[in-house]
Amino acid sequence: MTVLRDFHADHGATFEERGGRAVVRDYGRPAVAHRAVRNGVGAIEMGYGVVLVEGDDRVEFVDNAVSNRVPTTDGEGCYALLLDPQGRIETDMYVYNAGERLLLFTPPTQAEPLVADWRENVFIQDVEIRDASEDFAVFGVHGPQSTEKVASVLNHAGAPEPHLSFVRGSIADVGVTVVASDGLTGEEGYEIVCSADEAETLFDALLTYGNASAPFGYATWESLTLEAGTPLFETELAGRLPNVLGLRTALDFDKGCYVGQEVVSKVENRGQPSQRLVGLRPESLPAGEAAVFADDAAVGEVTRAVDSPSLDGPAALALVDYDLDADAALTVRVDGDEVTTERTELPFVEGSDRSGRLPTYR
Repeated sequence: MTVLRDFHADHGATFEERGGRAVVRDYGRPAVAHRAVRNGVGAIEMGYGVVLVEGDDRVEFVDNAVSNRVPTTDGEGCYALLLDPQGRIETDMYVYNAGERLLLFTPPTQAEPLVADWRENVFIQDVEIRDASEDFAVFGVHGPQSTEKVASVLNHAGAPEPHLSFVRGSIADVGVTVVASDGLTGEEGYEIVCSADEAETLFDALLTYGNASAPFGYATWESLTLEAGTPLFETELAGRLPNVLGLRTALDFDKGCYVGQEVVSKVENRGQPSQRLVGLRPESLPAGEAAVFADDAAVGEVTRAVDSPSLDGPAALALVDYDLDADAALTVRVDGDEVTTERTELPFVEGSDRSGRLPTYR
């Protein structure tokens, strides 16, 4: 659950549930907030689960479990996946090396089962694992003016770079960790972490100190990330092979063995997966899982669609047959009818940054 429900409510927020956790859906005008982020800067409370891993063997333990190489240097992070034996995504996560501990940011539904599973797999290693989701608040600051915003409020440090590196400092006398995000909205961005009991002071400062920023919720997050071509856990990633999504940024093919590695390596060596993630511009808005057709043949399905404020019309992400002709005439099913749709390159919108999850295929 958001640690600031009353604060958000006082600013006109409405809420929705994600993984049993209440998060802000919007503040009444999500399209207006979307344009504020695209043109300036906005701030959102992120609904992460947070897993804390401590002990002398913490890096080795996590590195043996996930798909990417865990950084060994304080101040660095990576994007990684936890796969099942069939190579399918069980969860995605960010792993940050914070010196004497690792902090893992997961989808909100995944922290508790991840902790339970990993505790069962600790044998002689010096590792302690716990769900610390209630201990921290995490806020995203995104937009082409986000670096200027962070610089105007952050004390004792400069804005970090490159992606997924972080610095420590203070904002409004609140101790914070500031992470350079991997551009999921297609804009420059940062995630700012503090203790939960200081969250209200920090969020108020992010909205009002220095260069003002617009508050936004997950309705705007959905439209921003879709325009940026960013696959998300709930709609694109869960249960799928990372090769299908072109998530090469989350995979290290040279590191030691982890669960699912053999499968994703075989698909990689074969040269192409069964499907690929593409952008569509349909004439009307489809629902998730709507079928995509080339002539009379079903060639894929929509994973997520929004009315794009930047494009002033519908936009969708879809998984389609990998070898589908790029010039094929496509339709998508909307309310029982087949509606013409145009296939387009991702991202839909070029912003001040490019998403670290943009699909990349060999």
